[in-house]
Amino acid sequence: MTYSVTVRDHMMIAHSLSGETFGPAQRLHGATYVVDATFRSPALDADGVVVDIGRASDALRGIVAALSYRNLDDEPEFTGVNTTTERLCSVIAERLVDAVRESGLGGTALSGIQVTLRESHIAWASYEVPL
Repeated sequence: MTYSVTVRDHMMIAHSLSGETFGPAQRLHGATYVVDATFRSPALDADGVVVDIGRASDALRGIVAALSYRNLDDEPEFTGVNTTTERLCSVIAERLVDAVRESGLGGTALSGIQVTLRESHIAWASYEVPL
């Protein structure tokens, strides 16, 4: 059995995608994402939770804020990289992993984190990283 807790935020970015696969998205355009971060654990901690929802929300908010209202094409960390929805999921997930390891968010019982970016009501992507 696995417990999970999900917190949600949102972000607005601008970017362009390289490659004919992306058609008109090769041009600069904006995207607004609903961002869900799901923390998983096989057991509850001594307080009976997977993760403190307030701390998890704060961590996600800080990560999303660092990406929001930016043209990702201008950000050095994304030079030469297509900032697809899938890639942004992994970036956010890895930053949450860092937050877990640095601040003890979720303690040692967490088994994984999944990040889902919803680009619309009919399209979204996810990335899950085990801990």
